[in-house]
Amino acid sequence: MVIGITCYPVAGGSGIVATELGQQLATRGHQVHFISYALPFRLDRYQANLMYHGVETTAYPLFKYPPYTLTLAAKMAEVARNYNLDVWHVHYAIPHAACGFLARQLIAATDLKPPKIITTLHGTDITLVGSDPSYFDITRFSIMASDGLTAVSKYLADETCNVFKLDKDIRVIHNFIDNHRFRPVEKQCDRSEFADRNEFLIAHVSNFRPVKRTLDVIDIFERIQSQLPAKLLLIGEGPDTILARRQIAKKHLNDKVIWLGNQNRVEAVLPCSDLFLLPSEEESFGLAALEALACGVPVIGTLATGLVEVVDDFKNGFLLPVGDTSSMARAAVSLLKDDNRLQEFKKNAAEVALAKFGADKIVSEYEQYYQEIING
Repeated sequence: MVIGITCYPVAGGSGIVATELGQQLATRGHQVHFISYALPFRLDRYQANLMYHGVETTAYPLFKYPPYTLTLAAKMAEVARNYNLDVWHVHYAIPHAACGFLARQLIAATDLKPPKIITTLHGTDITLVGSDPSYFDITRFSIMASDGLTAVSKYLADETCNVFKLDKDIRVIHNFIDNHRFRPVEKQCDRSEFADRNEFLIAHVSNFRPVKRTLDVIDIFERIQSQLPAKLLLIGEGPDTILARRQIAKKHLNDKVIWLGNQNRVEAVLPCSDLFLLPSEEESFGLAALEALACGVPVIGTLATGLVEVVDDFKNGFLLPVGDTSSMARAAVSLLKDDNRLQEFKKNAAEVALAKFGADKIVSEYEQYYQEIING
């Protein structure tokens, strides 16, 4: 197949999944074309069957802001015409599915058959509507205009149907991990860089937005390290980074916290960790948690989120109510103090991640879905 992929190119779950899906499809012999305003995150090396097409915006006196969506739609149509795409796979309904619809209208004026539009929902599509209802109509239109619709979890699919009152089929295709990269192999990193031999290493990876509740991470860690020697590894950056630094300083934890900022290859660090914290208020899936599990790191996360489809409670981690940092800390300390149980959780984490979310399984589901949509 010839597949176009449009995603946000920045660090984040949707961009990572879209990029790695494209890489996996190219490895399987499909021709893949990325169309975005910048080179997607993790698309950092040449690969056969894979191309990137940049979208250039032009300043014009009448426009208050450069019209990215219009130039994106024009670029999508151009790539579709030049390479005879079978599928446009867009990640996020807004604005990418809307741009796909506009590009399809441009192609309809020619003799070419337009590609099918498949939209993958990642979560912000829905929360955006919750925070700003003015997006409701355009988001629903974009969803309904898509030929195929997928969601990264059943939790998100149900929420989408609920919010938009849909009777449209939404195929649940979970996020995945490249099991050749994400493995429980500690030799990928040097643990002594981060912690002494007698210290536990606690990790957190996110975009540091309020929904990730980074201050809860710090609260949980403070409670853990008051009972056990430990260090906290923070990976990522975002709006709450300054708040987190202030909170760490206020609690006199500066010497216990290691900041790594945004990292392109977290699999080079995660296997050295003993526990992963993701106490988010909302997670449509929880890709960061899955990557930790695949590296053999148990996860403490939150109930009533997409994490219930990723973490097996009491088997490779614990799921607790949002904001209940005291219970999360107690669960963490209990697990870290019981080495036999900790090793069992670590083993279960890697095994379950590979069995349920390995790339071979999930990418095959996407291939099958593409064929279904192409064949009508």
